Amino acid sequence: MTKNFLVRSLLILPTVGLLMTTPISPAQDKTNSPPNFAGLSTSDQALFDKALAAMSKRAGELNVEGVALVAYAPGDSVQSWTSKMIVVGRMKTPSTDRAKGNNMLAIAYAKAAEMADTLKNSGSKARPSLTGENGWEGGVTARGKNGQLIVAFSGGTSPDDVKVSTAGLEILQSQL
Repeated sequence: MTKNFLVRSLLILPTVGLLMTTPISPAQDKTNSPPNFAGLSTSDQALFDKALAAMSKRAGELNVEGVALVAYAPGDSVQSWTSKMIVVGRMKTPSTDRAKGNNMLAIAYAKAAEMADTLKNSGSKARPSLTGENGWEGGVTARGKNGQLIVAFSGGTSPDDVKVSTAGLEILQSQL
């Protein structure tokens, strides 16, 4: 019985994955599950990988390690997004007797969250920081052809984080 259950699970999971990536209108959605707003083709998703590779390369040139993320939000305001991240060397710095340590994944997403609301680069001081934000520089954003592009890096100094993020944004702007 266990063997049959595992086989059924394996057969069902890919089907569920396909259904979840099929966009549906709110009128068609009778389950109250969030619709997939990604609207990204397979080639657009490969563009995320290319942008992250460019960020990783730029981080290496600057001799910094951390976390890189790219996100795309369709439309004029951020109501949902598709994102991808990679660890470039390390995700956190350990605590010491003198310093608390850093979770660079959390910092990168805090930068992205600020940009999602302001549609301006992180740390722009477009408004006072809200709880959960820290006003850190290092994330860049731009309007793409059909949505908002959000790119952030955490791990270096603010100017280095901006340089790494800009490398990813340039790739995304070429097609999204």
